Amino acid sequence: MTIASILGAIVIGAIIGAVGRLLLPGRQPIGWVLTIVVGIVAALIGTAIAQGLGVATTDGIDWIELVMQVVLAVVGVGLVAGLRRSRV
Repeated sequence: MTIASILGAIVIGAIIGAVGRLLLPGRQPIGWVLTIVVGIVAALIGTAIAQGLGVATTDGIDWIELVMQVVLAVVGVGLVAGLRRSRV
């Protein structure tokens, strides 16, 4: 991995995590760093699923892959927020 690909993953993860957090109704008691981490993990898992289904490499924007990543981010943010609420 190059520095550019690592920075790209962080930026994409931040965007995916932020969109996932915005789509989740209510308030989430997690910080922005945890949101970025959830977004990065969701982006990686979503890409792996899309590659497994054969929809990761299309012409233009990979909308199906993007939707998978955002849905996984919503689920991830919800799970992390739920775990944080149960501890507090």
